[in-house]
Amino acid sequence: MQVFHTESKIVITCNKRLSPYLQQEVEELGFEPTRVFATGVELQGTVNDAITLNLNLRCASQVLYHLNSFTAADPQALYDNLVQMPWEELIDFTGYFSVTSNVNNEHIRTPLFANVKVKDAVVDRITDKKGIRPNSGPELNKAVLHLYWQNDKADIFVDTSGETLAKHSYRKIPGKAPMLEALAASTIMATKWDRKSSFINPMCGSGTLAIEAALLATDKRPGLFRMNYAFMHLMGYEEQVFFSARRLLKDKAQKETGFKIIATDISDDAVDVARKNARTAGVEHLIDFDVCDFGDTVVPEEPGVVMFNPEYGERLGVHAKLEGTYRRVGDFMKQKCLGYHGYIFTGNPDLAKRIGLKASRRIEFYNGKLDCRLLEYELYDGTRREPKLD
Repeated sequence: MQVFHTESKIVITCNKRLSPYLQQEVEELGFEPTRVFATGVELQGTVNDAITLNLNLRCASQVLYHLNSFTAADPQALYDNLVQMPWEELIDFTGYFSVTSNVNNEHIRTPLFANVKVKDAVVDRITDKKGIRPNSGPELNKAVLHLYWQNDKADIFVDTSGETLAKHSYRKIPGKAPMLEALAASTIMATKWDRKSSFINPMCGSGTLAIEAALLATDKRPGLFRMNYAFMHLMGYEEQVFFSARRLLKDKAQKETGFKIIATDISDDAVDVARKNARTAGVEHLIDFDVCDFGDTVVPEEPGVVMFNPEYGERLGVHAKLEGTYRRVGDFMKQKCLGYHGYIFTGNPDLAKRIGLKASRRIEFYNGKLDCRLLEYELYDGTRREPKLD
């Protein structure tokens, strides 16, 4: 299995509604997607290409390299097909591997059973060829295989990522109800921010939006914060390919910006957590942190983007209190952010009505399983004049 230099199908997965932003990233890296679907992007490439993708992508979850497709009506057929594959050429018999799966087959009541059948086939094959059984278990920090089995069609992949790419490895302290890094990056990419003008993030919480904005503005990629991927534990891995790709990331990353990124929160603890996370990400010096009510956030005159991620009021008794907060958010944008593009990310459409502004766009996202919207507001400076018709 010469996977590092042999082209095959690569499926890059992401959370629902993030695929348009993932596609944008993939194309910016010079790859041509062959298919874009609700939870991912498909293209052709090698595992060496997958190394580049793993290090660069902000919106992705896993980068899967396709090994084989076959028909398998039941678990025994699955095992019979897999045990014929030359796993001894891919997984070191002294090593460790794990199995994940996405299964919809009438004979499988729990995906764990399908995972065990994959593991048994791989272990039996390597034991037969090498005389030693490799170790296996649930941890995703070594080699990882992924089974996609729908009805009687089975596909087996190498998961080149291992631990999810959706977490960007700098957030050591999550804070209260944090936004996943991949989601935060995607929502910023969905805005009209040019990455050269002010980015204001009141109610910053653990700082994810402000940090992701700083990382986007300086072109610092997630691969700079992570030193272990599943592809490193496959036979044939050449570490110089990884270090060359990582050196490119360092060379591209900028150290400074010529504009303000401002993050505020009323909680001392939240700002302390945000500052520590920003320090880990190497962007603390690019963000002006302040402890204050969001209404007292300093807004530079030069226009840019102001972005809120307020509470959604899911808990009983919180909703009424938040109505006033959302109303104040609308007042803040109308009074202090003229000339800016305003954005509010929320999972509560009833509360969004309290903002008192008409959204120019409503961009669909999920936060976990919660249906959310990124609401865009054009905060015109003065009266908007319609062009005269001749």
